[in-house]
Amino acid sequence: MASLSSCARWLRSPCGRGVLLSKPLCTFPKSIRGPSRPSMFSTSIKFSQSSKPTSVVAAQKTWVEYLPPRVRPYLYLTRIDKPIGTLLLFYPCAWSITMASYALQVPFTTPLTYIGIFGIGALVMRGAGCTINDMWDKNLDKAVARTKERPLARGDITQKQAVVFLGAQLTTGLAVLVQLNWYSILLGASSLSVVTIYPLMKRLTYWPQAVLGLAFNWGALLGWSAVGGTVDWSVCLPLYAGGVCWTLVYDSIYAHQDKVDDVLVNIRSTALLFGDQTRPILAGLSVSSLSLISYAGYLNSQGEIFYLGVGLAALQLARVLYRTDFDNRPSCWNGFVGCGYAGFWIWMGTLGDYILLLSQS
Repeated sequence: MASLSSCARWLRSPCGRGVLLSKPLCTFPKSIRGPSRPSMFSTSIKFSQSSKPTSVVAAQKTWVEYLPPRVRPYLYLTRIDKPIGTLLLFYPCAWSITMASYALQVPFTTPLTYIGIFGIGALVMRGAGCTINDMWDKNLDKAVARTKERPLARGDITQKQAVVFLGAQLTTGLAVLVQLNWYSILLGASSLSVVTIYPLMKRLTYWPQAVLGLAFNWGALLGWSAVGGTVDWSVCLPLYAGGVCWTLVYDSIYAHQDKVDDVLVNIRSTALLFGDQTRPILAGLSVSSLSLISYAGYLNSQGEIFYLGVGLAALQLARVLYRTDFDNRPSCWNGFVGCGYAGFWIWMGTLGDYILLLSQS
């Protein structure tokens, strides 16, 4: 244990963050792997020399820095300076809204209205999810190089202030939700339980990314109900399942950024579960995701433009999985962001079909 403590101190030191870990750190004692650590995958935990410490711990200056100092911690708490999270939450909503508009042949003002409502909702609820996550993980974030500068971990905001802020966020989210029909209001409210328990799952299971997928893709159900009044389950269930698989891909890549720190503080993730087999497993999940989304499109009688969008999404995911170095933090971040473009191309495919339908009517 003395050796382990020395390793931990070295990892937390300025020279130890983000550089190549030596051989003894690649295999950890069973006591810090967690009691149910699977043995079917071997995990070599290291980071390449190209992963410089400044890329992990040094905060880049963003537009938030130009705002009043009292406001900044709350904005950083919501990660508003990193819009990729909002987009990943928004895209399944956009898929569903556009596919429902195509199936029901509604005028363009309908999807335009709901895209705006869901866009605002995604921004607000993604921020609320970040607040909930950081309230759960305040002490853990202090021990992780990438997250120790977050407002709650650093002490810029107290737990009480975070609770009050969360109340304001949820109130705003409710104001957005009540713009929908009652079926959608109840369906949307039912997702809060999944959002709330997600931070707990990383302490209990190696599959917290699956729980995040259940929460982040709720819009695949909610978007259709907003447009149609109810959910067409035959289309939306495979769309939702495909979105969950997509989340497993991008959030597993994201989790690889923290895998060294996660082992030390006994936090679990699919990054640790998949280990050295991450690339082929994520390739399989990508195929599953796109197959399920394509099946949803088939059941919805989508046209050629939809499948062109899915094809571009497939090329993007293949590019991400080919280029991502899972032992390099900046590479993992770029891969995570790159997965978002797959969701964008799927939406463009559904939107192209809908626009063609309108032009022919």
